[in-house]
Amino acid sequence: MDASLLIHPGFWDDPEPVAAEALREIPELMGHILFETSGSSGVPKQVAISKRALLVSAAAVNRHLQITPESCWGLALPLQHVGGVGVVARAYEAGCALKIFHPRWEVAAFERWLGEGAVTHTALVPTQVYDLVKARLTAPGSLRAVVVGGGLLDSATGQAARRLGWPVLASYGMSETGSQVATQGLDALASIYQPWPLPLLPIWETRTAPDSQLELSGPALFSGYVSNGSFAPRIGAWHATADRVILEDRTITLLGRADSLVKILGELVDPEAIERELLSLSGGALIPGTFAVIPVPDERSGNSLIPIFESGTAPAVIASTLASYQSEAPGFRRLGPGLVIDKFPRSGLGKLRRGDLLKIYQEKNHP
Repeated sequence: MDASLLIHPGFWDDPEPVAAEALREIPELMGHILFETSGSSGVPKQVAISKRALLVSAAAVNRHLQITPESCWGLALPLQHVGGVGVVARAYEAGCALKIFHPRWEVAAFERWLGEGAVTHTALVPTQVYDLVKARLTAPGSLRAVVVGGGLLDSATGQAARRLGWPVLASYGMSETGSQVATQGLDALASIYQPWPLPLLPIWETRTAPDSQLELSGPALFSGYVSNGSFAPRIGAWHATADRVILEDRTITLLGRADSLVKILGELVDPEAIERELLSLSGGALIPGTFAVIPVPDERSGNSLIPIFESGTAPAVIASTLASYQSEAPGFRRLGPGLVIDKFPRSGLGKLRRGDLLKIYQEKNHP
């Protein structure tokens, strides 16, 4: 897709689906855009979202962030993901300017582009924010908000970004919701950065199943999934997610994913919660996204937990952090020997592909 074409009314009024040629004859896909997704751990498939739903989402985000016709959205995300198309939809819905960052991602070029284009609002993923912080670049004066999605921006990185003038706002969403479900408001910029809880956008209704898994209903919800060339429509008004949450006073706090829980010696364990512990124990020495804890099937215990680090992480930091963790962890949460690999497998938005990471571990240990 070409972002410059998406900003014109003809695109949003065109009933032709944005999909592979073989899928354009499916009647239910008229007026839809298909986005590749595998969630955080599932099988790759495509999410079908109507253009109308995308514009409803765009309007909700624009109102929440106080976008006006004088604002300027800056696009620095790929259009094959819903976050990128969402930025374009917001510019179109608001009737405001859209600037497109064409070069490959490079922080100095991005910072200059923001200032030269007088960009007021943009959307980034946590990896991009980390790059800006690492380079110690300050935000241009025109910038009013940076919506951070596609993963968790940790407290330390978020606060460091704000100290450099980057108005980062945490958000929570998914492909199935056409982008954001909950996002910090501009008033959050006056406080210390914390990723949770987040205020829900007014277009969403939420509830939880007995196991705290989030269910969503609203006018920006997806229409169905496409897999193996067939369309499976969403059933009913509610979509059950795999995310465990706390809902309170129209806010949401993410606890983790139900499908990330594993049993070890009969106890349920969340590897992602252990990752957050390691980050805290390292005192900021570990870099978010450069380490992970993966469950590996084990005949005796059900699973074992293996910490994996990306090369470049200081061995002393790994050793001290793991020692601190192991000294306090109960037996079923203890970690196996750590592994260092050259590079983590990631999606186009920088999300860790945990299934691929497990394959890498297994290949290295069982060649």
